[in-house]
Amino acid sequence: MKKSVLITGGAGFIGSHVVRLFVKKYPGYQIVNLDNLSYAGNLANLTDIENLSNYHFEKGDIADGSFVKNIFEKYQIRDVIHLAAESHVDRSITNPLAFIQTNVMGTANLLTVAKEHWKNPSDHLFYQISTDEVYGSLGAEGHFSETDAYDPRSPYSASKASADHFVRAYGHTFKLPVVISNCSNNYGPFQFPEKLIPLVINNILNNKTLPIYGDGSNVRDWLWVGDHANAIDNIFHKGQKGATYNIGGNCELSNLDLVSQICDLMDKKLGRQPGASKKLIRFVTDRPGHDQRYAIDASKITAELNWKPEMNIQEGLSRTIDWYLNEKEWLEQVSSGAYLKYYNQQYRHEV
Repeated sequence: MKKSVLITGGAGFIGSHVVRLFVKKYPGYQIVNLDNLSYAGNLANLTDIENLSNYHFEKGDIADGSFVKNIFEKYQIRDVIHLAAESHVDRSITNPLAFIQTNVMGTANLLTVAKEHWKNPSDHLFYQISTDEVYGSLGAEGHFSETDAYDPRSPYSASKASADHFVRAYGHTFKLPVVISNCSNNYGPFQFPEKLIPLVINNILNNKTLPIYGDGSNVRDWLWVGDHANAIDNIFHKGQKGATYNIGGNCELSNLDLVSQICDLMDKKLGRQPGASKKLIRFVTDRPGHDQRYAIDASKITAELNWKPEMNIQEGLSRTIDWYLNEKEWLEQVSSGAYLKYYNQQYRHEV
């Protein structure tokens, strides 16, 4: 029997990179992409592999128990890579219950179906993809390690922390083979344009203001999405069951420094006067409960699995900008919701 791997949220930003990697790298696997095609899920991210024989797409909600059970039975799912999640902090502040429904209830539902379906759990793996935000906020020094206590500060990070706890609880109580990874901020092609980097690129293209929370001093660690996908591949195949791995980019930047770098690159690529894009920067009222700094200690995954980030931020930002400049139609369609309407109609879902 061919190995059937369920990847949830596979039409999203990170998920589409993971799906593409697994479909192309492991032709002997059957890859099942389960996504509900919400605002950030876009099958246009996967047009290059949609006709390959080892790729399958299913539209549905991870919180729908009977639907998930049918997927497990239809494809005889052997392993799960769980990326499906509501992930935008601002949206979690506006509507926390949606994050609880998807991130907590959806994860618990997947775990329950896996527990019931896998008769010999040792032959399987449930891999939970999480975030560094579950650890809370750092001061000027220090890094998050796998042994740090959770201290979530937003409804988003609280929902992900809860999901992580359920994963560990099912592993402990029901002997379900699980693994968790917590990553820093991802960037790269196909990211939904409400996130900082594509938002800035899109606004510069359209000569719109570049909003920065507070004074722009909040620091994040930035991770190229391709490096993250490779880390997920390593953990899935070689990670120790029951373990947690932190995945970081070794690249700390304040929000203001990051936006400034993008401005300089965009001016060069668009042939604008140096400093033209920086004039669009506007400081806006800070986000409620805005964490000051995140930073990841990724030494464990480097030591145990020989993984480390390969992309430096200058090259990564340049490649990201080039991709968005070459995919203006994708950017416009996603920003307008046109792709969302098209694919939801195709899969008989009323928007």
